[in-house]
Amino acid sequence: MHPGSGLSGAAAGTPPGRAAVREAARWLARLHAGGASAQDHAECERWRAAHPENEQAWQRARRMQEQLGLVPPPLARAVLGRPDAAGRRRVLRAAGGIALALPLAHLAWREAGTAWAADLRTGVGERRRATLPDGSRLWLNTDTAVALAFGPQARRLELLRGEVRLQAGAAAGGAPPLELRTPAGTLQALAEGALPPAHFLARALEGADAGCRVTVQAGAVALRTADGLDARMDAGQALVFGPAHRGPARPADPFADRWADGLLVARSQPLGDFLAELARHRHGWLQCDPAVAGLRITGAFQLDQGDAVIDALPRSLPVRVVWRTRYWARVVPADGA
Repeated sequence: MHPGSGLSGAAAGTPPGRAAVREAARWLARLHAGGASAQDHAECERWRAAHPENEQAWQRARRMQEQLGLVPPPLARAVLGRPDAAGRRRVLRAAGGIALALPLAHLAWREAGTAWAADLRTGVGERRRATLPDGSRLWLNTDTAVALAFGPQARRLELLRGEVRLQAGAAAGGAPPLELRTPAGTLQALAEGALPPAHFLARALEGADAGCRVTVQAGAVALRTADGLDARMDAGQALVFGPAHRGPARPADPFADRWADGLLVARSQPLGDFLAELARHRHGWLQCDPAVAGLRITGAFQLDQGDAVIDALPRSLPVRVVWRTRYWARVVPADGA
């Protein structure tokens, strides 16, 4: 038995708190993301042993992992790596349906990293709106997870993954300001004089651009990065920030929130960027050949009709679409092999 697993009867019957659940999810994702060191494993062991609640949250996380039968990302990379052409054909022949299942398993694995901590969430291709306890209105974009903390001492949301649109409700006398926390920092809705309630979007960015993109549509927002850099943003401004940096404020995209209406609006957008955005709203792989990634596309497109949007691309651009399966498409030059 793990030294931290000796739970008392009372503790074992009480669900672990949200903070412990969230930390367990982070440890589980960290240790299975590939490249975890012996020190990482040792630190996780120390965290589990520090409090019975931590071990309880860890065991629940592991049980969910086993019940869902999730495939860790390293296994997906091992099977779907980048062999030479002949090797790739052998992998596809040997793997068959496994190659199709792995992207979905990878998504499920990633989803589990926040499932225990989220109060509101959407799957890939889903959108949702909700009214919060203080009357604020919240929209969740595709593949988004949000935790809530509302009470006499807090009006707080935490963006765990994805993108939200938030319209602040009127605060009762003495109520704390409405906050949206992200891994990169905190956004606080400002209530000043004749300003309308703050209305803004926030999107968690991953990979090399890890951070958050915020767009203010009405009112004003105070921004503080995780390392303490402060800024004020007013209506019509947008910027990207990370834990230790803050980009310059730029004019906001007036169509940035149209996903809430089921639309993806492109204005002379590079095709590669457009397809990357469309891919967020559908399962599987959508790839763009570098030879056509710079082509420009303009229009308003239905997010719920992603396959039809892809199939329509050759009507306006010199491209063709290669479908390997219904979940695997590649956009290539019209005259390409």
